[in-house]
Amino acid sequence: MRPADLTLAAAAAAVRNRELSPVELVDDVLTRIEEADARLGAYVAVTADRARHAAREAEREIAAGGMRGPLHGIPMGLKDLIDVAGLPTTASSRVRAGHRAGSDSAVAARLAGAGAILVGKTHTHEFAYGLITPQTVNARDGGRIAGGSSGGSAVAVAAGMATFSLGTDTGGSIRVPAALNGVVGLKPSYDLVPREGVVPLSWSLDHVGPITRTAEDAALVMGVLCGVSAVEPSGLRVGVPGNYYFDRVDPEVETAVRSAIRGLEALGARLVDVEIPMTRYVQGVQWGLMVPEASAYHEPTVQAVSELYAADVRVLLEAGRRMSAVDYLRAQRARTLMRREWSRLMETVDVIAAPAVPVTAVPVGQESVTWPDGTTESVADAYVRLSAPANITGLPSLTVPVGEDRAGLPIGMQLIGRAGGDGVVLGLARAFES
Repeated sequence: MRPADLTLAAAAAAVRNRELSPVELVDDVLTRIEEADARLGAYVAVTADRARHAAREAEREIAAGGMRGPLHGIPMGLKDLIDVAGLPTTASSRVRAGHRAGSDSAVAARLAGAGAILVGKTHTHEFAYGLITPQTVNARDGGRIAGGSSGGSAVAVAAGMATFSLGTDTGGSIRVPAALNGVVGLKPSYDLVPREGVVPLSWSLDHVGPITRTAEDAALVMGVLCGVSAVEPSGLRVGVPGNYYFDRVDPEVETAVRSAIRGLEALGARLVDVEIPMTRYVQGVQWGLMVPEASAYHEPTVQAVSELYAADVRVLLEAGRRMSAVDYLRAQRARTLMRREWSRLMETVDVIAAPAVPVTAVPVGQESVTWPDGTTESVADAYVRLSAPANITGLPSLTVPVGEDRAGLPIGMQLIGRAGGDGVVLGLARAFES
């Protein structure tokens, strides 16, 4: 196995035991980027010289007994919404041409302090406002979408072009591309990971979190970002939804996820049938919060340089300017009620297990999904549908790979925990993996 293909945990152990140097690891990841990124399009910019310099520094520190922790010398990608001092933060948009960050974001500073090495900034759907990431293609099948908006971050990890990455998640933007590319993505509890220095999409829904090859790796990153560690699962009650999460889901996805849920039961979890509350309001609340908040942030630039936005994003920003304060306040009120009902639900279980996405990666250019009952749904609505409840409620949610469909495309299972229960979600996912 090449160094570029090691899990974070394995790479960290090899570096710690002097079996692999940070220079060798970073060089191999940069070589993989040279080999694959022209085809996959994960990176906005590759910081090769900076990364090689940092790797040599890490090698010297470690040789002198200065190992900082498991991320020391480990190559990472950062979604290009995340400020790194001296580098552009483009948000994959022409609107930000010429931008250069004056200081590190809080998460970039914490990762750098732990010795992680930046190899590049990864593509996002423009300003994270979409579920496709059109610049990037799927790591398994170049004719399929990567998912978004953290598509570049997920593909970089899945293809061995970063050992781990960070993304952001407003309605599924970590979990959707992670599930579609066969890696692990964690949307932490709201406000657990700081967002300072990260370009917002919707401030009340945005989350920053890791994309990794395993749940064990995600726990290592979360330990640095916010001090969270995986909790060994014991006697957990796992909620199995009787509504919503298995409605309008591809049969292969449902089969794989239900099989994985039985695997959780084999690990000692007690399965509990649950009813998901207020499902009819999910889409309205998600869009009712996200659209006006995004438009409020972008108001000055939409007025000044609207022509620089991609057409799909510009339409959404213009629509948000036309929403009334009454509509926004209704969405806020509905969210308050949803949080209350979900809090009651989570008193009866420790984790909810469900599909991460209702369908695997669709072909590039496909705009809608038609279900067996004849209903048609846009691709974006389909992918956000199962992710949005955790953004609205602020609950931690992780996707872990549980199989593939007949085309060899990855399927992900979503584990949703109690507020602040990120360690429980990570621990259950890690137990499932092992």
